Amino acid sequence: MVLDQAKNRGLSSEQDSYTNEIEEEKNSLSIDDVVSHLKYGNDEEFRLALWVLRDLIRDQVIDKELINDEDIIPILFNRLGSSKPHSRLTIIQILRILALENDENKEKMTDAVCLSVLVKSLAREADEGRETVGLLSELSGVSAVRRRIGRIQGCIVMLVAMLNGDDPAASHDAEKLLVALSGNPQNVLHMAEAGYFKPLVRCLKEGSDKTKILMATAVSRMELTDLCRASLGEDGAVESLVKMFKSGKLEPKLSALNALQNLSNLTENVHRLISSGVAVPLLQLLFSVTSVLTTLREPASAILARIAQSESILVKKDVAQQMLSLLNLSSPVIQFHLLQALNSIASHSSASKVRRKMKENCAVQLLLPFLTGSNAKIRTAALNLLFTLSKDSPEEFMEQLGESYLGNIVNIISSPESESGKAAAIGILSNLPVNSKKSTEALKKLRLLPILISLMSSELGVIPILVKFLSSESPVAKLRSATSLAQLSQNSPSPSKVQKIAMEMHASFCRHFLPSPSWLLHR
Repeated sequence: MVLDQAKNRGLSSEQDSYTNEIEEEKNSLSIDDVVSHLKYGNDEEFRLALWVLRDLIRDQVIDKELINDEDIIPILFNRLGSSKPHSRLTIIQILRILALENDENKEKMTDAVCLSVLVKSLAREADEGRETVGLLSELSGVSAVRRRIGRIQGCIVMLVAMLNGDDPAASHDAEKLLVALSGNPQNVLHMAEAGYFKPLVRCLKEGSDKTKILMATAVSRMELTDLCRASLGEDGAVESLVKMFKSGKLEPKLSALNALQNLSNLTENVHRLISSGVAVPLLQLLFSVTSVLTTLREPASAILARIAQSESILVKKDVAQQMLSLLNLSSPVIQFHLLQALNSIASHSSASKVRRKMKENCAVQLLLPFLTGSNAKIRTAALNLLFTLSKDSPEEFMEQLGESYLGNIVNIISSPESESGKAAAIGILSNLPVNSKKSTEALKKLRLLPILISLMSSELGVIPILVKFLSSESPVAKLRSATSLAQLSQNSPSPSKVQKIAMEMHASFCRHFLPSPSWLLHR
């Protein structure tokens, strides 16, 4: 312990000696020496001259004339880029003091080359970055600085990073500088690309019509993450865009709708859309016969499809009936979005009355022709909606379906349809009444069993064996394999969606059609 104390006293003594030596060297320098070292000195001479200069400026020993006559500011900028970190920090501190003294000093720092050198310091050590952003914030009162700094590559990205950083002083100055730069729409777009959206939303609220269109168009084209969509929604972009859509002319309406379509991929923004009352004007737009509004209908239908995913859409009376009435009056893209919307509405847990009313209004008959169409996306969307509607009142649904379209659905299962389409088709058939002799005879006639066997036989393991037993002459083997397949379909995680539904239906089909007296199980 005594040894440690002796070491500490020795270190303290050396440090005091070094400090005294530095002070003596500083005191020995004249103003001319300082200027000379700033211009021509090596690293150590330059460093010492900076310390003396900083003290002289703080003590107001050096006046404005000397700063101007000796070109102190240009000299400091000239050496900033090549200096060591500790000297760079001192240079920026001195420049910040000089900038606070008068506007003339600020003007000497507005050159594009000077600003580019400063911007590089934003990305260096924390202390240097903090001093730099403080200096740039002071300079932002000069219009030339605001005009030039946004053009320097990487500047706005670094400022946004500082804004979101852990240093309160740097964050405050970064925000002040970003606000100053946000008077330029291009700067605002760069900020949005860096993930800072408040200036963009402010432009949507308060900007000119031209600026609002520019900002909305930018939002529509951005590849946004859910985090960015959430940030835009929280800042008020949704409400501003809805207002723009409701009150604007054709161009602002279109740009607003395209932007809202991008934002509506997030559930929270869907709630904001519904709260803003956009559903009714969107439907009115789809009903409009004005040819000039045609370009607006596709994004409007896409937004409606997203809104329909929220159960709160059900408070809009007769919205499903209105959409149904538009199906045959719309283009394929709009038809697809309307079918998606209708399926979302009909799938809600509290939508039983809506489903019943849809079927009463001939929804099934309206959807069936889509099954024979050439557009695969529309066909799948129609199948999904039919599957949803088939869950209630199977006897009534079978009557509305008819034998001819039953054949179409079976053909879809055996065709190169999408997995989603096949799954929906099998789901529709599985919802048919099992005690209906008419439907079972029709399915036997359409050879549904071999089709289901073909679908299931691609699975590995025990399933092909069970499928093989289904072709056995033994009723017991058939019944037990059907029962096993039903159990596998419920418990196995491996089958695809199509195969799982096929297994469930196949088991149900076999149990219904094959002889199954209880005594068979015990033979």
